[in-house]
Amino acid sequence: MQIILVPGRPGSGKNSCLSHRHLLVILLIGGLFLPLFFGVLTFRIHALLERHSGEQSLVSAYGEELARQATALEAAKLEASTHLNALALKLGQLQAQVLRLNALGGRLTNMAGLDRREFNFETEVAQGGPEQTGMPGGLDVLASLDRLSLEITASKAKLQALETLLLDRRLTDAVTPAGWPADGGFVSSHFGTRADPFTGRLAYHEGVDIAAKLGSPIRAMADGVVSYAGEKSNYGRVVEVTHASGLVTRYAHLLSLLVKVGDKVGRGDALALVGSSGRSTGPHVHVEVLKDGRAVNPAGYLRAAR
Repeated sequence: MQIILVPGRPGSGKNSCLSHRHLLVILLIGGLFLPLFFGVLTFRIHALLERHSGEQSLVSAYGEELARQATALEAAKLEASTHLNALALKLGQLQAQVLRLNALGGRLTNMAGLDRREFNFETEVAQGGPEQTGMPGGLDVLASLDRLSLEITASKAKLQALETLLLDRRLTDAVTPAGWPADGGFVSSHFGTRADPFTGRLAYHEGVDIAAKLGSPIRAMADGVVSYAGEKSNYGRVVEVTHASGLVTRYAHLLSLLVKVGDKVGRGDALALVGSSGRSTGPHVHVEVLKDGRAVNPAGYLRAAR
């Protein structure tokens, strides 16, 4: 094989002649080393690509794991917020119940006449004792609050029942005659058989006479409604008060009346003034207590507040 090299300047060309041996060496180099070079180069490129692909997959896996953790964290935050909201709501309900319970306890303390220093519902209950450590298990706050709520509800129901009982008792006491109808004075004639002050013969006295200062007030012995106010034979001027307990109190021999039929009166309200009207020997008030229309001994009702 002959190779002619033509340079850029004229007249300086060279020619070379390659033998068969030279051609064989060139073919061997081209046939062996070039494929090997390109093979190694391709392998390196492929390895680099695989490594890059593995790193990309690892980064993607890390990203997915971070996304899952972020989702789990948000769910945990939401659940914690829900529990805190439920806890705050439960605490608010318990605080409202405790306030109502304290108010109810204060009312009962006043109604029952208890010592407020001993039953003070506005101060914390005294507690104490050594601390115990190492107790197994933890405190279930929600379960404890539920139990406390049930206990408060039960206590409230009991206190309300007690309040109703005390209120009924107070109402019964308010409409049951008890007290001393005159300002001062003394019993001048008892209930039952006595010597009639005008005839001297034995007679049945259906009330109690209380001698008192002329013109002094006569007061109601219990809450009620004035059912009679006027004149009656032998009684002179009379006021009768009907009470919700079914009893009727009668006040007789009055100087003047301060109420009229239909008036509502409370215990201690002035009804009339002490006089000596009717069949009377001097200033006093004749007191009767009627049960089912029949006179009963007023002494027990008078002693109740004497």
